[in-house]
Amino acid sequence: MNNLTETLEIKYPILQGGMGNISNAPLTAAISEAGALGTIGVGTMSVEEVETIIIETKKRTLKPFALNIPIAITPHLQEMVRLAVKHKVPAVSLSAGNPKPLIPYFHEHGVKVVCVVASRKQAKKAEEAGADIIVGEGYEAAGINSNLETTTLSLIPQLVDTVSIPVAAAGGIGDGRGLASMLALGASGIQMGTRFIATREAPFHDNYKASLLEASDDSTVIVGRSVGKIRRIMKSPYSAELMRKEKEGVQAEEFGLLTSEDYHRIGALEGKLDQGFINGGQISGLVTDIPSVKELIEKMVIDAENIFAGLAKNRID
Repeated sequence: MNNLTETLEIKYPILQGGMGNISNAPLTAAISEAGALGTIGVGTMSVEEVETIIIETKKRTLKPFALNIPIAITPHLQEMVRLAVKHKVPAVSLSAGNPKPLIPYFHEHGVKVVCVVASRKQAKKAEEAGADIIVGEGYEAAGINSNLETTTLSLIPQLVDTVSIPVAAAGGIGDGRGLASMLALGASGIQMGTRFIATREAPFHDNYKASLLEASDDSTVIVGRSVGKIRRIMKSPYSAELMRKEKEGVQAEEFGLLTSEDYHRIGALEGKLDQGFINGGQISGLVTDIPSVKELIEKMVIDAENIFAGLAKNRID
């Protein structure tokens, strides 16, 4: 147990990343039941949709879980904030915007606040605003990405040196080696998204899981640089079409529509990889099986412990 697990009242220092409009109760609850922190991402969903997922998650687990609220993206910001408090969600993860105005309200109602950042400046501001935990997300991560393009390996030790609150690392982590490496860099834990897609409890289309199983080290691509909307997704017929449109000079508004959560759901839930996209981080090439969430988490922890034990036997004198 460390300062991150104590703060969130979880067994293992592993957080689930927000998955936007493909968030669901079965996966969130399974992750929490396994001792990590499951997370529901509100994305652009309606208040009714998110509330239904929260209620179902609470039926499936009594353990802590979080609600990820992308501040500048959700069209229902204040309603989502109130929803978290109404249902006594133990923690919220705030991303894509300024968390400062929201943190006092959450603390007033006993909700722990996790802030997702991509730079030292953002981390320091979040700490000063009262954040309980920082998640530093590097360029390797899936989905919407920072235009700073800083890698996790570079970002995490700098964040650890900048703030005094617990730091979790996100981006480029998919097994026990990734967990061990981030702890060695000074992080108190990790956040994962892509690796949780390829689990038995994740209710996503078989085509999505198959894409991860077949992935190599070059199976993801960055789209959106030309319009300032950077996103890492899996290579597919749809990603090729997005890249073609960028070369032709697509405008930001049209590109935003083509990469909206509607097309995310088409790819991830319907498996139509020529009509919608699927997010995937650079760890996609590490995915070789589809275990249960419990099996995945416990193996990661055991593997990380074995790595540290091995290092202790092979010290650099």
